[in-house]
Amino acid sequence: MVSLLSQPPSTHPIFFIPIHHRYHHHSRHNHTHHRCRLPFLNVRRSRLSIASIANNSFPPTSQNKQPRTVYPGGYKRPEIRVPSLVLWLSVDEVLDRAGVLDAVDGAVSKWVGVVVLDGGDGSGGRLYEAACLLKSVVRERAYLMVSERVDIAAAVNANGVVLSDKGLPAIVARNTMMDSRSESVILPLVARSVQSANAALTASNSEGADFLLYGIVEGKQQSGALVTSVFENVKIPIFAMVPSHAKDTSLFEASELLKAGASGLVVSLEDLRSFSDDVLRKLFETVHAMNKRTENELRNLNKLKHSVVNSHFPGQRKVAGFTILADREKEVIETERLVLLEAINIIQKAAPLMEEASLLIDAVSQLDEPFLLAIVGEFNSGKSTVINALLGRRYLKEGVVPTTNEITFLRYSELDSDEQQRCERHPDGQYICYLPAPILKEMNIVDTPGTNVILQRQQRLTEEFVPRADLLLFVISADRPLTESEVAFLRYTQQWKKKIVFVLNKADLYQNASELEEAVSFIKKNAQKLLNAKHVILYPVSARLALEAKLSATGIGTDHELSVADSSNWKASSFSEFENFLYSFLDGSTSTGMERMKLKLETPIGIAERLFSYCETLVRQDYQYAKQDLASINEIVSSVKEYALKMESENISWRRQALSLIDTTKARIVKLIDSTLQLSNLDLVGSYVLRGAKSTTLPATSSVQNDIIGPAQSDAQKLLGEYVTWLQSNNAREGSLYKESFERKWPLFVYPHNQVGLEAYELLRKGDELSLKVLENFSPSAASKLFDQEIREVFLGVFGGLGAAGFSASLLTSVLPTTLEDLLALGLCSAGGFLAISNFPARRKGMIDKVTRAADAFARELEEAMQKDLSETVENLENFVKLIAKPYQDEAQNREDRLLEIQDELSNVEEKIRTLQIQIQNLHVS
Repeated sequence: MVSLLSQPPSTHPIFFIPIHHRYHHHSRHNHTHHRCRLPFLNVRRSRLSIASIANNSFPPTSQNKQPRTVYPGGYKRPEIRVPSLVLWLSVDEVLDRAGVLDAVDGAVSKWVGVVVLDGGDGSGGRLYEAACLLKSVVRERAYLMVSERVDIAAAVNANGVVLSDKGLPAIVARNTMMDSRSESVILPLVARSVQSANAALTASNSEGADFLLYGIVEGKQQSGALVTSVFENVKIPIFAMVPSHAKDTSLFEASELLKAGASGLVVSLEDLRSFSDDVLRKLFETVHAMNKRTENELRNLNKLKHSVVNSHFPGQRKVAGFTILADREKEVIETERLVLLEAINIIQKAAPLMEEASLLIDAVSQLDEPFLLAIVGEFNSGKSTVINALLGRRYLKEGVVPTTNEITFLRYSELDSDEQQRCERHPDGQYICYLPAPILKEMNIVDTPGTNVILQRQQRLTEEFVPRADLLLFVISADRPLTESEVAFLRYTQQWKKKIVFVLNKADLYQNASELEEAVSFIKKNAQKLLNAKHVILYPVSARLALEAKLSATGIGTDHELSVADSSNWKASSFSEFENFLYSFLDGSTSTGMERMKLKLETPIGIAERLFSYCETLVRQDYQYAKQDLASINEIVSSVKEYALKMESENISWRRQALSLIDTTKARIVKLIDSTLQLSNLDLVGSYVLRGAKSTTLPATSSVQNDIIGPAQSDAQKLLGEYVTWLQSNNAREGSLYKESFERKWPLFVYPHNQVGLEAYELLRKGDELSLKVLENFSPSAASKLFDQEIREVFLGVFGGLGAAGFSASLLTSVLPTTLEDLLALGLCSAGGFLAISNFPARRKGMIDKVTRAADAFARELEEAMQKDLSETVENLENFVKLIAKPYQDEAQNREDRLLEIQDELSNVEEKIRTLQIQIQNLHVS
């Protein structure tokens, strides 16, 4: 699960769709080529090359980072799945043995919750390579941990490290890994492999290890009795090594270890292969009651609608911890159930990844449980002594070093006469002890780790439990009242609006009443400011003296109570006033007892208010992201216009090339006309005028077709082919860039490729290629015939009516040296011939004009076709972008609409909660 507001900062929450981690089978070949990327090496994405895309500005999601969790430390504890297996692998197995990765793949998909890689004495390079391979296989299905080498574990972004007895301190290893994974909201796991009971106790009590691997070193297995004692006294999960014996013997010992209290087994790959699925299933059935926390939460949620929770006393049904309730009170409680169930639903809808929703689920499911009193304070403030004094027996360990490293629940239970207490470990870090202490009949007491522990894991345990408590008993030591850590913790508790009762323990250290009064005044004055409260309840006591009085008292029942009351230690402890206050909470007929009910009912409401505040912030930000996303999508779609301008600019060059080719061809034809339509070309005139050889092809006509128009058409065909290719390739490239821009901006959006992909890409390939069609419609042979016909008409028009005399005169012009002599000859031969010859230049110019008009018309037609090809290409890209953008637009728009609906639902439920709070405050003793 991901904690509240912990989405990756590089991704818009708009399109952050939860995706279940799936492992796709890799072959050995693929594993071999897998390489890890060091977590501190961030590779920048290259900018898109097309300016129309690259210039788009998107709202930066990495700014204004939200808190990691609702807890001040900003980190969550990883949850250890029990029962499960820890698979112990060597580097040589991973790198050198065939089939190992496939075996690991199958193991983590079924029974294995933790994979440990042991580097042995090998090189760091081989260990790194093996860790990378394992990470590619394990992925998110199990925790990957590296033995001893914290640097390698950090480099491959493993989940944690396993340390030996002589290894680094757990806090050093954890901090080293935290420094390398600054974006993670989950604390790194630190496990300790131990081979003795003392080492196990040390590692769990003062070390801060998350779990233990017991008996890892071969040949150092402990006796069964000693192993059992370790399981009973260590509160964190312990995974035991299965001795390497015959298969039946190993199976028996594994079963015995689980029954004795082991959280799971440490096995090698060979051990795992010797156990079938049926065998492992039967083994884990021995501890089947210890399920994952998330499964318990789901069951609790399903029970809320029709929950009837029985107390520890047969025949009595309790509601909100009370046996007898008025109808009015029952109605308020049932209303609260319904409202809070609605609140849970809307929270899960507004923030489906918010893990803290489990707080509210737990709180509502515990409405029928006894009142929950949590004892908090710094370590060595005497919390355990205060609890022991209340219980009248030394149930909890006391000491000057931290003795409580887990959440410890104290519940009532009738035990056998020879049994003082019965304890069991839960996988979520809770340790439950059942005791026969009378005060626990109506009140559950919880002991927590100190608020000033240096271990993040223990601090997180206390912070996570505060919201669940109905009342906080804050124990302050007289030798250091209101330290910095206590002030910080008090500020944190007010985020959940918790009621706090202060106990100034070790009050017997003060020399006189004046010192005590000064200390009490100091604490109350500062607590009032911190809690913004007019009245602060504080009881100065000596829990040590009170416990000694109860332990030394004689008699049973009333006689024991009288003996305690007469004790000097009891009188000096000032414990009676504090104890009477707590017992008044057990009487529902008093105003204090009614306050107990109000506190009980307000606990889930306080959690709901806090979570609603986060949800509202998250929904508001998500709504803004949705609007920004929609605007960004529309910007991308609109940026096609910039692409059109860019293409239009580049298209000018292509048109110029085509027009230049036409102009060059036209100029050559005009030059040919000039050289052909000359009076000196008497051979042509003779052929056309005298002999009338109309079937004969003029040399100029052949030159037009073969030397001018034909090559020009080939050049144009090549140019326009390149032009069309340029249009299509630009469209294809730009289309890919647009598609990539969407995918990079919203990488987790599930795009419906099957529905849109083929249709979209067909748009990019679509095109009429009009410019090529214009060229195809142009016939060089037809143009040549037309040219030939025009040449004939010019010659026939000039020389056809001259006759023999006129033509003879024209022949003289070919041999006479001057134009004057030409004209004289023409005049002598034929007056009419002069007039005909004088029109020859005009006719030649007329033909040139015809060629020019035809060429210009063709140029315009081709230019228009090229422009249409461009317009069609841009339009196709625009339609393509609109098509691929539509699912993103729809998702963003739908997200906007959903978020507005969620905002309305949050407001409606908040109004119901406010009404419910008024009803709770109006409850009174009847």
